[in-house]
Amino acid sequence: MQTSILIIVFAPLLAAIIAGLGNRMLGNFASKLITTGGLFLACALSWPIFIGFLTGSETATVVPVMKWVESGAMSFDWALRVDTLTAVMLVVVTSVSALVHLYSWGYMEEDPDQPRFFAYLSLFTFAMLMLVTANNLVQMFFGWEGVGLASYLLIGFWFKKPSANAAAIKAFVVNRVGDLGFMLGIFGTFLVFQTTSIPEILEMAPAMKGASSIGFMGMRLDTMTILCILLFIGAMGKSAQLGLHTWLPDAMEGPTPVSALIHAATMVTAGVFMVCRLSPMFEAAPVALAFVTVIGAATCFFAATIGTTQWDIKRVIAYSTCSQLGYMFFAAGVGAYGAAMFHLFTHAFFKALLFLGAGSVIHAMHHEQDMRYYGGLRKQIPFTFWAMMAGTLAITGVGVYHLGAGFAGFWSKDAILEVAYASAGAYSNMAFWLGTFAALLTSFYSWRLMFLTFWGKPRWIESEHIQHAVHKTPDEAGEDTTGGYHPHESPWTMLVPLGVLSVGAVFAGQIFHDAFLDQESFWNGSIAYNAALMHAMHEVPLLVKYAAFIVMILGFVGAWYAYIRNTDVPRQTVEQLGPIHTFVYRKWMFDELYDNIFVKPAFWLGRFFWKRGDEGTINRFGPDGAAWVVLQGSGLAKKFQSGLLTSYALIMLIGLVAAVTWVLF
Repeated sequence: MQTSILIIVFAPLLAAIIAGLGNRMLGNFASKLITTGGLFLACALSWPIFIGFLTGSETATVVPVMKWVESGAMSFDWALRVDTLTAVMLVVVTSVSALVHLYSWGYMEEDPDQPRFFAYLSLFTFAMLMLVTANNLVQMFFGWEGVGLASYLLIGFWFKKPSANAAAIKAFVVNRVGDLGFMLGIFGTFLVFQTTSIPEILEMAPAMKGASSIGFMGMRLDTMTILCILLFIGAMGKSAQLGLHTWLPDAMEGPTPVSALIHAATMVTAGVFMVCRLSPMFEAAPVALAFVTVIGAATCFFAATIGTTQWDIKRVIAYSTCSQLGYMFFAAGVGAYGAAMFHLFTHAFFKALLFLGAGSVIHAMHHEQDMRYYGGLRKQIPFTFWAMMAGTLAITGVGVYHLGAGFAGFWSKDAILEVAYASAGAYSNMAFWLGTFAALLTSFYSWRLMFLTFWGKPRWIESEHIQHAVHKTPDEAGEDTTGGYHPHESPWTMLVPLGVLSVGAVFAGQIFHDAFLDQESFWNGSIAYNAALMHAMHEVPLLVKYAAFIVMILGFVGAWYAYIRNTDVPRQTVEQLGPIHTFVYRKWMFDELYDNIFVKPAFWLGRFFWKRGDEGTINRFGPDGAAWVVLQGSGLAKKFQSGLLTSYALIMLIGLVAAVTWVLF
């Protein structure tokens, strides 16, 4: 396994270096082949490791790479930790990344900078693999910042678009806020435990519960609570939780494969992984766990409400991601880390499928992303339709408990709701009800997306973007209700990943739910496992078990009635709700709030120091002032340079007289 893990981690890095430095010399095909081949190799080696832990034939191990830092009390190696939690993440990261690489062959076919794009994708994958294999907090932070850098590069890949540049900067800045908390948490953890080794920290953490209580803002907080809250602030930034979520929808400015890789299955799950990896620390901090529960449940509800109002197909799925991450966090908050990781696992399949399916729709519609200009596409792009149908059935949680059958999201989402109901943790009851209502909204906006995209009359003729792309206008189209344009199915390089991910969306929950939820031996100490809580999950009332299924049906019926049966209902609802709809549609006004509180004052302060400080003071009395003195002095000296011999003789005579006078007197 040691050789395999080294290849898994470093093959993407090597591919990124070759494609990035070779770039135009290699050409598009060679760059794509090298990077995609590296990822499929990593994926092929990851699955046997995961299956080994599933069957019990593999045990946790640490693969040393090299000595890294030796400075006083701080000493740690660069080493790759492989246990069950790592194996799960290896499968998620490499599988989704390999399929996204293949998908990008078709999606990015016309882009002139393909080598750069594929190099960025592979660089991101390497950074994510460094994060999930970290054996110490410094190495985890290295991967943490690496995915942030790669995310910035990929979101702003189309750097000639001002909106893409702005989105990349926004993602980078917002994540830096969360990363400040993460850094402080790492610094504090080292001060308390005198080590950055994750196994050593987790071994000592239970003994620190309630220790070293200190005062903070009128409250008494123990050391572990402060450390865990600081670490979780980092997770809030990376995983787009309420308050630090504003970068995620704007990140849709990047190419669709980027959305699928970074913002659906990998980078945004880094925060969930970190909380689960450090779960013994969080178990020693009940207040921090309550904080995680509240933030997760609030995010789950908040993002779902926004998803019901958006028209951009990628933004709907982006807010869906934000909401599903909320489920994972409040599952971790109530102590069900196995359920959180199970939803992370299933979510990777169906959310990557939905994003790539949306990319296939966008590709077919000449990059039109507004669902109001879709309609009737199920007959035009049938493979994409059925793939997205599988993803929708998975995310909405279609399944029947008594039959023991269901799509991926049915198993993981229902498990989270059941465990929240069964938990005696603080705010778990609130999390259950908010999660159930979010499941209703999830069903509504997911089926709304499907109905607007694949059912109803074709509305392509109404899109100026599509008409311009096919060089036709509605008047020129005459009787043809499609405006002379007929959407076409995507190339096979885009369809094969959709097919593979569809299999995961359908069967992943069915196959793996026992291992993730009920087998403590599967996790084998890689996370804190509460066997009593997982047992209590199976004893909840029948109505609780069917709660997600019932609200899923209600959401489906509501979307069907509003967008198929009576299409005037959405307009009437918007008119009746008025300012409430505007508030939700404008994303609860968070962007406006942050703009007024942080952005505008920062710009004002920057301009003040620029105009009054830099130009008005430093330059005026510094370089500009010195230049003025030199200029004035040279002007005065110039007056003595008349060019007349008599003037020079007079000056020499005056100087001589002055010198003699000084000597004599």
